Amino acid sequence: MSGPEVVAAVSVALRRGERLLLVKRGRAPAKGLYAFPGGRVEPGETLEEAARRELLEETGLVALDLEAHEELLLEGTTAQTRYRLTVFRALHVSGEPVAGDDAEAAGFFSLAEMADLPMTASTLSAARIILSLSR
Repeated sequence: MSGPEVVAAVSVALRRGERLLLVKRGRAPAKGLYAFPGGRVEPGETLEEAARRELLEETGLVALDLEAHEELLLEGTTAQTRYRLTVFRALHVSGEPVAGDDAEAAGFFSLAEMADLPMTASTLSAARIILSLSR
């Protein structure tokens, strides 16, 4: 018997001052939750290419320098799937986010604002660490 399928996924924590970009998920499995923009890695993409594509599709924004922040193994919606999520961090350069693809809303939020939003513990934990780092 084989183990669960591990699906490669990425997200981007885009920082603007003391705020991070979050999107409100418009589709399952995380519908209604706020998270960093991201999604599955498509065949033939590098992790960084996927992160850039997802950021652009979900928010219309482009990041210059992406830096890998952490890798998480997350449970999927079924016992047969897990996600190996690589979280990237980057600094916001210009532009305002516009929700697109599977994002219902997009915006920059402070840690205090995030505390009142529905989101996963892993997103909030990463946000705390990233905002504690010097730019």
